[in-house]
Amino acid sequence: MSEAKLIRPSIDEIKALLRVERLPHIWCPSCGIGIVAKAYVEALLRSGIPPEKHVLVSGIGCSSRMPGYIKIDGYHVIHGRAIPFAVGLKTVRPELEVTVFAGDGDLSTIGGNHLIHAIRRNDDINVIMINNFTYGMTGGQYGGTTPEGSRTLTSPYGHIEGTFNVPLLVASIGAPYVARWTVLHYRQIVDTIVEMFKVDGFTFLEVISPCIIYTDMNRRDAISLMRMFKNQSEIDHTADLRNVGIERLDEETRFIVGKFVHRPSESYQTKYRKLVERVMKGGE
Repeated sequence: MSEAKLIRPSIDEIKALLRVERLPHIWCPSCGIGIVAKAYVEALLRSGIPPEKHVLVSGIGCSSRMPGYIKIDGYHVIHGRAIPFAVGLKTVRPELEVTVFAGDGDLSTIGGNHLIHAIRRNDDINVIMINNFTYGMTGGQYGGTTPEGSRTLTSPYGHIEGTFNVPLLVASIGAPYVARWTVLHYRQIVDTIVEMFKVDGFTFLEVISPCIIYTDMNRRDAISLMRMFKNQSEIDHTADLRNVGIERLDEETRFIVGKFVHRPSESYQTKYRKLVERVMKGGE
């Protein structure tokens, strides 16, 4: 792999990788998904890997519209199925850097079974989950990360189910790289994605970006949202992941963020290539 660049790309370099003819984008004012899109493009440019070697895969949802605005190869597949498509692509084209963009509903609820088995196998893909705590594109239904007590389209009297502690879930299955940031932490998001490109194995980044239309954030604008993240976020790379779950969205919420797990482990794709080579040489 080429060495990552430390110099920050120029605006012109970033714009060259955006499909500006499709702007303005579909995301709502104050939504943080656009911030993550720019961070990904900057990380791509800093990675030292040519754009033609990067591929984006997404499912259905607000976050999954990402490939439509970035000028590299991208695939927009059915709801919850971005991971198996990405795994197949990486397995047959191991030279590609394959990244999945998905929302929490698409990835952890509809596609939860694919998520856990990709981690179990340690597939060599990068997964970026933008957690807005709801099904935003389809009208505000609750999902696996919606805080208990929330009033949503499908829980008008209050959500009574539990909620996923996503970093704990992913780390406990064995993912070798797990991180979480909010959309306020732009520089950290860029640095984390650059690191993810270097890992041989499953990497996971959760980016906290509450929906400002359908969640308890619906009275906040971009400035007040960022102020909340500034005042209520705590960077703790060694946090006990049992204590980082987000069970509410209000002035008392503590957003524990950081690079929680980085434990190198040989990926399924690397093991598979070694197995094929051994068998082709007549080994048992």
